Amino acid sequence: MASPKYGRLKNFVGGEFIAVDGRSMPIISPLDGTLLAEMPCSSAADLDKAVKAARQAFPAWSKTPIKERVQVFFRYRHLLETHMQELAALVSEENGKTLGEAVAEIEKCVELTEFATSLPQLVTGEVLEVSKGVECRTEHPPLGIVASIVPFNFPAMVPNWTMPNAMALGNCMIIKPSEKVPLSLSRLAALLQEAGLPEGVFNIVNGDKEIVEAICDHPGIEAVSFVGSTKVAKLVYQRATHNLKRCLALGGAKNHLLVMPDAKPEMTAQNVAASMSGCAGQRCMAASAMVGVGDVDHIIQRICEEARRIIPGRNLGAVINAESKERIERYITEAEQQGARVLVDGRGATVPGKEKGTYVGPTVIDGVRPDMAVAREEIFGPVISIMRVDTLDEALAIENANPYGNAASVFTQNGGYARYVIDHASAGMVGVNVGVPVPREPFSFGGWNESKFGVGDITGKSSIEFWTRLKKSTIKWNPEAGINWMS
Repeated sequence: MASPKYGRLKNFVGGEFIAVDGRSMPIISPLDGTLLAEMPCSSAADLDKAVKAARQAFPAWSKTPIKERVQVFFRYRHLLETHMQELAALVSEENGKTLGEAVAEIEKCVELTEFATSLPQLVTGEVLEVSKGVECRTEHPPLGIVASIVPFNFPAMVPNWTMPNAMALGNCMIIKPSEKVPLSLSRLAALLQEAGLPEGVFNIVNGDKEIVEAICDHPGIEAVSFVGSTKVAKLVYQRATHNLKRCLALGGAKNHLLVMPDAKPEMTAQNVAASMSGCAGQRCMAASAMVGVGDVDHIIQRICEEARRIIPGRNLGAVINAESKERIERYITEAEQQGARVLVDGRGATVPGKEKGTYVGPTVIDGVRPDMAVAREEIFGPVISIMRVDTLDEALAIENANPYGNAASVFTQNGGYARYVIDHASAGMVGVNVGVPVPREPFSFGGWNESKFGVGDITGKSSIEFWTRLKKSTIKWNPEAGINWMS
């Protein structure tokens, strides 16, 4: 077997990359099957080393004024821009997305970091004279040692949902990368170190299920954020909160695009195709279900035309591994066997010269019934399932019945229809003529229902409440104020 391109990975603890003994897992590029690295499977003892390093760093870091803490992230933002092409190439190599998509991911990291640098203006606290000679004040001290468990689909962006905010607010962090894509985070750790982040404030512990469980159980960790499948999000939330930790766990999605007959055909087709195929459909905001209201045949025809312009290996990346490819293609075959019509078929896709890559072509399935698996379950591939109804209320009934609640969009030129969908869709993020309705900073990211467990959102202003405690103080100095109800 060929030697791994990047060798055996190390944990990042106390400002140093340290070797971890024991078993390991291969990291294989979905682009072409190249063996990229061997990832060590850390133990609970390895996690404990990271917690101790973070605990040692916390007193000085938390006492550093926030205006000084964010200077690290001004420098980190600059380094992200300076190394954008290098970081994007690494994201593409380990995740399989196109280079353009990977560049967009690093650009989003820059935006997330920019928000973190604005936190001094957002956590100034409040002060009010509540009675003669008496004032009340609020502050936002950090929690302490916090942890993030991140997924494979955005090796750099999802970690940056939490890293800049949590640390700028004074916490020390431990992060567990996905066992499928651990390379990008190690590079980000080096950039944070170059930006001047003190030793122990940021730590990486590589591993699999054992480390997830250890993070949920460790008494030295105050809060846990998680992004991944709904099944695992529930388990993490239950285990972490059982151990009296604060937890915010984001799960899967089944996002619905409601298409009205008056929608602009070209704009709608471009948005639907891009939403279902971007990042090979491996994002929790991807459109995987479309509900056509009334006569939308002309729009579906345009969607198929757009889908056929999306070519694996050219403007469509790979799915993460062979197991995912097989699962996605199984969904398509099952729908066809149940009577659905495959208008654009992405099964059996290969890329010349990259035969060991794991690709699925864009797939459009019409005539789908709401009870089919392709209509109900998260596929996480470049597949759109089209259902047909006569009224907008019928479309919303289908959207409302799905257990997830990340996103929904409506395509229409009618403001009344748009407002009706915004009011009645059961989703935390709603779009009008937008295929991927992700809010930009400072607005926060977060869904409803089975897409999120916990209170608040993971990014934006809402994240301040998750990563800090609220301290209230009541102060009286002057005895001349006399005895009053605040005494």
